[in-house]
Amino acid sequence: MSIAEAPELDVLLVPGGFGQQQFMNDEEVLSLIRRHFSAGRLVFSVCTGALLCGAAGVLRGRQATTHWAAWNLLPYYGAIPIRSRVVVDGNLVTAGGLTAGLDAGLVVASLLRGDAIAEEIQLSIQYAPNPVFHSGTPDTATAGVLQAFNQSYSAIAASREAEARRFAAILGIIV
Repeated sequence: MSIAEAPELDVLLVPGGFGQQQFMNDEEVLSLIRRHFSAGRLVFSVCTGALLCGAAGVLRGRQATTHWAAWNLLPYYGAIPIRSRVVVDGNLVTAGGLTAGLDAGLVVASLLRGDAIAEEIQLSIQYAPNPVFHSGTPDTATAGVLQAFNQSYSAIAASREAEARRFAAILGIIV
């Protein structure tokens, strides 16, 4: 189904990841985010989906989070960056990286149907994190792991920063 054919949605999930950048200038996608947000319906971004929300102009003056490697870009979209796995600001729910999306999904379930339902969902998916490794954040990763990540991520980081600077100019945001 196309965006034009889509019915009114209760929740709009805005995913991130490496494919997010190809939609940063897609006015149909950005308009969908804007319309949904402006109507007061829940917008739920995961990872760098927050940057898409920023490109749509809905982060201005809002608390938000995103994947740690793109967190420094949030001010370019007018957001108030919060270092947290999940941030709720009105009808905007943002999650850090992919696994934080699970946490945020439970928060969204709680907002829509209550804590008991969210807890039942958590039980049904056996979500009881106990990571085998402890390199899930820059603070817990070894220097070698962090260096390897930064080296492999450097090209997309530079591209995302250039794009964020361009959007800040469009949105009239001084960082």
